[in-house]
Amino acid sequence: MSEVKAFAAKEVAADLVAISIERRDVTANDVAIDIMYCGVCHSDIHQVANDWGGSKYPIVPGHEIVGEVIDVGDNVSNFKVGDLVGVGCMVDSCQTCDSCKNDLEQFCEEGMTATYNSKDKHLGGRTFGGYSQRVIVDKEFVLRIPTNLDVKAVAPLLCAGITTYSPLNQWNIKKGDKVGVIGLGGLGHMGIKFARALLAETVMITTSEGKKEDAKRLGADSVLISKDAAAMKAHKGSFDFLLNTVPVGHDANPYIELLKVDGTMVFVGAIEPLEPIHGGGLIMGRKRIAGSLIGGIKETQEMLDFCGEHNIVSDVEMIKMNEINTAFKRVKKNDVKYRFVIDMKSLK
Repeated sequence: MSEVKAFAAKEVAADLVAISIERRDVTANDVAIDIMYCGVCHSDIHQVANDWGGSKYPIVPGHEIVGEVIDVGDNVSNFKVGDLVGVGCMVDSCQTCDSCKNDLEQFCEEGMTATYNSKDKHLGGRTFGGYSQRVIVDKEFVLRIPTNLDVKAVAPLLCAGITTYSPLNQWNIKKGDKVGVIGLGGLGHMGIKFARALLAETVMITTSEGKKEDAKRLGADSVLISKDAAAMKAHKGSFDFLLNTVPVGHDANPYIELLKVDGTMVFVGAIEPLEPIHGGGLIMGRKRIAGSLIGGIKETQEMLDFCGEHNIVSDVEMIKMNEINTAFKRVKKNDVKYRFVIDMKSLK
């Protein structure tokens, strides 16, 4: 084992501070990665605050990792020292259940091993994430990064990217479909970019007039202000698909009215109770609501390759590691366009 520098919350809702953590030695199936950049996800803040329950301290957050391979195990043939790679929200799973065999490791029947705050089957205790110098990961959970992309802006693709790409992919969004992206933030701005690249008619749906210009800069064909009753009525029954990225509980009924017959709304943001949904809104039109959780490793690699083909990255603001607590406060205030990324060289 080796000690590496990291930033961690030592107790619930505490500021992150510098600590040392242990990383395991490289085994036959492992890839050792020197972390260059790590994205800041709102999930990191939720975990530090124990908003979802189950947080164990100290927590080293970070599941949007980009770095360089510095060592590989004897059984690793698809990665070599010097490769540019990524690690997302998972670092292991059972690999034998039906979900894993169907490339849906995020739904592993034994429970996926999350990049941080999961049981560490190698060292015991909990897994530590990307707010650190290095990470050791099973080769099956390492992703190849297209080298034509701006590497600093790639990190959020490993969570925000796959979270929004997967439902668009699973529901086969294509040219001619009308897609609404609800909420313009870390997830929503990626949803716009992907829907646009898939040649769908892309509509940004937001409560804020002030986001119109930025939504169009990102690629939206038009913007629908959800507080404008007349505008909502004009779009009633016209959407094939809605990607709902709102991160908190809310009233989804007005959005259901936007769907056409057999239309679908997929939730990717609100991991908490929603306001009651009126069954009539679904029955009258055979409409569907669904949820989606990141994506499997195969689909995540497909997403990265798609980004390479279409030159898609996140809009990011770079910070140093010692600025993380200020960044957390700004995320809570929605004061970032649209994801913070930590330059991990600042930790060394």
